[in-house]
Amino acid sequence: MPIAGLRVDVDTLRGTRLGVPRLLASLEKFGQKATFFFSVGPDNMGRHLWRLLKPAFLLKMLRTKAPALYGWSILRCGLLGSGPDIGRATGDLMRQTLAAGHEVGLHAWDHHKWQNLDLEKPKATACAARELELGFERLTEILGRPPTSSAAPAWRISPAALAAKAAFPFTYNSDCRGTSCFKPDGRGDLAPQVPVTLPTYDELVGRSGLSDANYNRRLLDLFRPKALNVLCIHAEVEGLARAELFEDFLALARDRGFRFTRLDEILAAQGNLPAGNLVQRTIPGREGLVACQANTTDTTTL
Repeated sequence: MPIAGLRVDVDTLRGTRLGVPRLLASLEKFGQKATFFFSVGPDNMGRHLWRLLKPAFLLKMLRTKAPALYGWSILRCGLLGSGPDIGRATGDLMRQTLAAGHEVGLHAWDHHKWQNLDLEKPKATACAARELELGFERLTEILGRPPTSSAAPAWRISPAALAAKAAFPFTYNSDCRGTSCFKPDGRGDLAPQVPVTLPTYDELVGRSGLSDANYNRRLLDLFRPKALNVLCIHAEVEGLARAELFEDFLALARDRGFRFTRLDEILAAQGNLPAGNLVQRTIPGREGLVACQANTTDTTTL
């Protein structure tokens, strides 16, 4: 039976409070496991509305029908003043996720802040290290034990920010897009990378004739037999507005013989990992640069 990694990004208070319980129920229904990466600090995602001034971001918002997809409560959160504290409000759901047998890792302290850092600047590197420290301490407090994995928001990472992660007991990171697990630069002090290999819902829908009617089959057609397959979903999408679509996807995947599991189990099944480098690339359907495994085909075009 083909096994694929399932990564769940949880970016917002609404996604945690409403999307995570729905995803937990769906995964239990189909007997599947996943890795959940939680944002645990202030929810300031509404501040992304200022990016509407960027044509690429505006087109994405229009293509995905963002207000209906994400809900106005997410799009307003933190727009004026500091947003609500996700970890303080929903720590019980993070513990519930862990108790259900899923892996729980760190996504961000402040998702919006990390996503908008200019990671190439020295000042931003110090800020990234502080964001990691705050998030790590909060998630440790919530879970009662340190998280052992992390995933950079929006696949935004720099060599300096990656090196800052070496100060934490992460056994792996999932900071990039790619095709295989690898050791960054072959360095022993940097944790392995478990990349996302498949496109996300918001990258595909509304492009090249893709709609909810044919999305699930098209996505499964991108899975590669006998290769690494890691899918990233979002609690704000597959756990809310597209929850029924995701359950249909799980049913179709089951019929095709796929099983989903946690990313730590995906990594444990790998042999000796090759060395690899990270580069910054654009990905169709996503605004801005993202970290990608070097010398690999852009996974969104497979």
